[in-house]
Amino acid sequence: MSKTIIISNRLPLQISIKKGKSVVTPSVGGLATGLKSFHRDGDSIWIGWSGLTTEEIPEKLLNEVSEKAKEAACIAVNFTEKEIEGFYYGFSNRSIWPLFHYFMEFTEWETWHWETYKSVNQKYADAVIEHYNDGDTIWVHDYQLLLVPNMIREQRPNANIGFFNHIPFPSYEVFRTMPWREEILNGLLGADLIGFHTYDYERHFLSSVSRILRYQVNFNEVSLPDRMVKVDSFPMGIDYKKFEQAAIDHFENSLENQSDLQRRLDHHRKGAPEAKLILSIDRLDYTKGIAHRIRAFEYFLEKYPQYIEKIRLVMLAVPSRSEVPQYQLLKKEIDGLVGRINGKFASVSWTPIWYFYRSMPFTNLIDLYASCDIALLTPIRDGMNLVAKEYVASRKDQTGVLILSEMTGAAQEMNEALLINPNNFEQISDAIHQAIQMPEEEQIKRNKILQKRLKRYDVEKWANDFMRALCKTQENRQSNKATLISDDIKESILSDFKKSKNRVLFLDYDGTLVDFVDKPEDAKPDGELITLITQLANMKNITVVLISGRDKETLGTWWKEVDVELIAEHGVWALKSNKEWRLNENVKNDWMESIRPDIEAFVDRTPGSFIEEKNYSLAWHYRKTDPDLGEKRANELSNVLKDLISNHGLSVLEGNKVLEIKSSGVNKGKAATKFLLRKESDFIFAIGDDWTDEYLFMELPESAITVKVGLKNTNANYYVNNTKKVRELLQGFLRS
Repeated sequence: MSKTIIISNRLPLQISIKKGKSVVTPSVGGLATGLKSFHRDGDSIWIGWSGLTTEEIPEKLLNEVSEKAKEAACIAVNFTEKEIEGFYYGFSNRSIWPLFHYFMEFTEWETWHWETYKSVNQKYADAVIEHYNDGDTIWVHDYQLLLVPNMIREQRPNANIGFFNHIPFPSYEVFRTMPWREEILNGLLGADLIGFHTYDYERHFLSSVSRILRYQVNFNEVSLPDRMVKVDSFPMGIDYKKFEQAAIDHFENSLENQSDLQRRLDHHRKGAPEAKLILSIDRLDYTKGIAHRIRAFEYFLEKYPQYIEKIRLVMLAVPSRSEVPQYQLLKKEIDGLVGRINGKFASVSWTPIWYFYRSMPFTNLIDLYASCDIALLTPIRDGMNLVAKEYVASRKDQTGVLILSEMTGAAQEMNEALLINPNNFEQISDAIHQAIQMPEEEQIKRNKILQKRLKRYDVEKWANDFMRALCKTQENRQSNKATLISDDIKESILSDFKKSKNRVLFLDYDGTLVDFVDKPEDAKPDGELITLITQLANMKNITVVLISGRDKETLGTWWKEVDVELIAEHGVWALKSNKEWRLNENVKNDWMESIRPDIEAFVDRTPGSFIEEKNYSLAWHYRKTDPDLGEKRANELSNVLKDLISNHGLSVLEGNKVLEIKSSGVNKGKAATKFLLRKESDFIFAIGDDWTDEYLFMELPESAITVKVGLKNTNANYYVNNTKKVRELLQGFLRS
């Protein structure tokens, strides 16, 4: 029976060593809660770090820690202090974290951090492989494990792999500054489905893939040579019922069961019944905008002095990464700000800020959520921000006002909140004033809508939606019309080849025998390819036809020493072995001078594009241009050309990053049909990579073996992943 393998940096367990024994307690958090239905109720395992380094676990307890993790269906992966320093505190939190949150001034690029990050990611991937069985579903989580999907893919190419990124993904202009940007993108693209919290993060990722790796992106799909990768947004929810019920329990508590914190809050309310409490809860992280928030609160007190002694900021800062220098400086700054503002505004009976630097148990969080009139959450950048959702879910009477930074992922779902720019103190100040003045009727109206939405799209719905989408990618892969050439299919093709007496091979060139390059002239055949084609052409009872969109001069020069037949410019020219070129179609080129100026105008407006002139066609190449600009200009030029050529018997071919204008009725399929009329054959093989080769696949007899390079919509019977596989297939003909 297949299972789900969940993999994250940390296990959903807290493991500690006390008095010579290991103690295990469950973690509380969005990820652990969201996946509990898969992890606890289904057949699944969770792989992650125990939280203890190998130096911290006594040797005699190593097996005990592993066994206790297994009892909770978890697999503990262990690391040394040095590995954690380079992987977690190093590359994850000093490189990826600041860069992805747009704090480029805090990014550090240490080669040993990167090398450790790679080796630790490989350990995670190896742990998955060790426990993987065919049919299992793998779900990888977050920025610490960006390389894991492809590391698994390399060892298990047919695995169904999902990845979810829980932090923002930066714009291309920011992401491109990373020294190892290609490796990170390729690592992620090992997944079948990549999930983000918002469409903006999804769009940024696709932009980077398109611009850096130059893969074709169609809507939210990335076309890789061997498969399609789906990219989508899934805004993470909370365990709504948990917070709703906790709020109900909170109000039903008797006085003797109340926490000390709640008694203090109630005492404050009795002393100042009209005073408002503003809640601020965050990890102590520079991305959360805590210092800005405090300064904005100071600005509010100066602008609206009538609220002095009538309002209080209750600020909880949870310790985080206290060994990192930036976090130490941040704590020092916040301590100083709180002290200065309290000293500036405090009276004998009132301090404007209650400041807690510690974590609090869940019951105390509910005390704060239920008691505070306003939640002020102003991150500079935040992937989602679940605190905003938890606050709204905990408002049993539906009163309360949420002030939320528009830079959070949650802001896109929570338009009923008061959305602010965290850098605009004037706007924050006015939002606090608006929240204080907001009538209860309006508060309830806003929160009713928010609560209904949050209850409907909770954390389990998020997890289920992602898993359904991941399963769908597997179904789509299996329903592809063309069939991947497996070892069995390859043997069958070679068997038919061996039994045949008259064989014809139609071979496309660019993207089939060689990879695409920025400049067409740089795709000259290498020695290995020339040897391979020469040996094929020298076999008995075989005709090798190179059928290409290339001009006849280039094709003829490159292959003049090899005994092959050539078809150039999509079928305009044909060359029998060691003979002269002849026109294969009655075509003209007197139209070229009138069309050229229009194409040149697009070259001038599209940096990196250029015109290639052939004997009877013009091609506009845009492989080196910015991908978005190139596609935009290609669509514009295609429309312009179709108007210009409508009465000239011409057509526009849209190839791989190229538009070609040529005579209508000229295509590879027609040229191949003419060739076969003069050539007896009982084995026909054709292979190509783009839609110009579709004419070839459609025109050949049904008995022909047709192969597409890359997983794309095609009329071919089969497909192979890349040019390397093409050469391996052709090598098989030599050995048969």
